[in-house]
Amino acid sequence: MNVLLVYAHPEPRSLNGVLRDFAISHLRDTGHVVEVSDLYAMGWKAGLDGADFTAHDGAARLDMVGDSLRAYQGGTLSADVLAEHEKLRRADVLILQFPLWWFSMPAMLKGWIDRVWACGFAYGVGEHSDTHWGDRYGEGVFSGKRAMLIVTAGGWDSHYGPRGINGPIEDILFPIQHGMLYYPGFEVLPPFVAYRTGRMDASRLAHTTAMLGERLDALAIAAPIPFRRQNAGDYSIPALTLREDLMPEQGGFGIHRQKA
Repeated sequence: MNVLLVYAHPEPRSLNGVLRDFAISHLRDTGHVVEVSDLYAMGWKAGLDGADFTAHDGAARLDMVGDSLRAYQGGTLSADVLAEHEKLRRADVLILQFPLWWFSMPAMLKGWIDRVWACGFAYGVGEHSDTHWGDRYGEGVFSGKRAMLIVTAGGWDSHYGPRGINGPIEDILFPIQHGMLYYPGFEVLPPFVAYRTGRMDASRLAHTTAMLGERLDALAIAAPIPFRRQNAGDYSIPALTLREDLMPEQGGFGIHRQKA
């Protein structure tokens, strides 16, 4: 398979750097083609602004959605964004790797999403009617491709458990996995999370890389997170609320996952 690894950490000698190097080597050794977007090394511009739309009239009011769509359709997005689009088109699997900073991804990686997920490319596609509200949440332009997160966290795994003070890791990562990846169509695999990274000795590192290797070996066959598809009948359209007979009187992120 073709794998695109998008990596966001400023220090190549960090644990993230070690895991990145292991993932690249392991994937290539097992026959995969790997491309890497190392955002800090690339000096990636995080902010989405008018410079992304090279044909935009600077005197005109900037319309972030409309100008994004026109630039995508006209081939006038900035060259760095267009290069990432080509990587994504080649990829069968997208891996986002990052440290968990303040309960989210580093700003540079969020900026990669902001800029690369252009209108017409990752969103704003498909018909909108009384029965179908756009091609998204499992039906988007990346349908048929898979995605996975590799995340490092300084806290203990119990801190991110069902009763942990930080909140469940599934909830913390929901905006990324459901909103940024499932929305445009990726099948999202359960994340690989390394905890207590500040206390990573040689023994734990060996165990961590072994577990990561097993997850990478299963990229093509692992069951994805069973998020509900938007247009498959579970949601009322156009209200986009879960049908009242499904998980009645419940709310929160968990209702958007199908139950076994």
